[in-house]
Amino acid sequence: MSFNLLASGAAGTGVNPWVALAYLVSGVFFILALRGLSHPSTSRRGNRFGMVGMLIAVVTTLVTHSIANIAEIGVAIFLGGILGFTIARRIAMTQMPELVAAFHSLVGLAAVLVGWAAYLNPGAFGLLAVGDTISPVSKIEMGLGIAIGAITFSGSVIAFAKLSGKMSGSPILLPMRHVINLGTLAAIIVLTAMFAMAQGPEETFPLIIAVTVLAFAIGFLLIIPIGGADMPVVVSMLNSYSGWAAAAMGFTLGNTAMIITGALVGSSGAILSYIMCRAMNRSFISVIAGGFGADDSGGGADGGGEQRPYKTGSAEDAAYMLEQAEKVIIIPGYGMAVAQAQHALREMTDLLEEKGVEVKFAIHPVAGRMPGHMNVLLAEASVDYDKVFELEDINSEFAQTDVAFIIGANDVVNPAAKTDKSSPIYGMPVFDVDKARQVFFIKRSMGGVGYAGVDNDVFYMDQTVMLLSDAKKMVEEIVKALD
Repeated sequence: MSFNLLASGAAGTGVNPWVALAYLVSGVFFILALRGLSHPSTSRRGNRFGMVGMLIAVVTTLVTHSIANIAEIGVAIFLGGILGFTIARRIAMTQMPELVAAFHSLVGLAAVLVGWAAYLNPGAFGLLAVGDTISPVSKIEMGLGIAIGAITFSGSVIAFAKLSGKMSGSPILLPMRHVINLGTLAAIIVLTAMFAMAQGPEETFPLIIAVTVLAFAIGFLLIIPIGGADMPVVVSMLNSYSGWAAAAMGFTLGNTAMIITGALVGSSGAILSYIMCRAMNRSFISVIAGGFGADDSGGGADGGGEQRPYKTGSAEDAAYMLEQAEKVIIIPGYGMAVAQAQHALREMTDLLEEKGVEVKFAIHPVAGRMPGHMNVLLAEASVDYDKVFELEDINSEFAQTDVAFIIGANDVVNPAAKTDKSSPIYGMPVFDVDKARQVFFIKRSMGGVGYAGVDNDVFYMDQTVMLLSDAKKMVEEIVKALD
């Protein structure tokens, strides 16, 4: 949403009350869009509200400003629309996290370009004050918009590379990275202040170049130390950054629609990031500072799964126990997304319900690679919304559950979060699968660990049977056994 908004951000709104009213109406539609997107059953309506609000904002800007030739803008909108439509049609639902990261990078780059355009041609944007100079306040807004946009761009590029497999998902820990990050951030703040107070292009030009370069650099530095499995919070955080970049550009250009929408995107992304940090027992400040989920010692992945006794089973074993159960709770994780097993899982659910088994899905706030990743995949497979429950709504039901069916999840079901104070996930809310009468755990092998790099005691419980296989293949075999 914020990416399209930058396309609508031209010069200020002027004094025309109809323009202000149109932007206010578009802002109301954006608020309704966020409200609709808060639940899967209303998400389509929310998207439509967002589209209507964006249409109002773009049309209002086009008919009230003459900063560029309308034909050129029309061609750009047409080409961008065709490109976006083509990408959306071709992208698989399992690739949505990297698509979101890629689009966030475009938001950031657009903010940088708009800021530089305003700096190079301030007269066209109505930024010239007395003496034909840009006011210090406008320069602060401009510098912040460029800096936040550059951080969003470079950080999103790294997130895209990690999520799409073009770059290793393992944390890359630079020596003294926190000192480097804090020093770079301090330099950006100081240079922005100097840029605001400087006079004339011979003074301001080197400063704005330095701010831009350092902001691009710190974007890389902040995201490189973060492991690929920690991307839900990162994607949410970058979404927040993109909103604040748009809002800063809105202040620079005097565009009310950009300010409203940027603030909505920035604040909602920040709130979601905070909620997800709490769900993972992480400090919100540590996420912003970079290095989230990374341990300088690289500890945790001890490979203990190969040395402790555990039970293995077959698809036939799982099918027999599942159809004998009265209640089954399925906990999906990133492994389901990688294997693209959601459709087979829905088919298994349908067969179990035909046999009189009650089936529910339990979704952890940080399951997958982006906020709501599991919800999106289950919706794509046409799983009924009424069967999908958040952690706090279903956790108490595991004690009365016959089978907990874990497919590709790990840390979100690890009891160490409740019992081991030395564990990096201690304090993180997890599903109480250890209370279920029977646990089936689909996992590729016993060697892998979750984002925290710690072993999982659930693997070795008396009631746990490990189904070591590709998730999609195993579920398809269970479906055949049930059918």
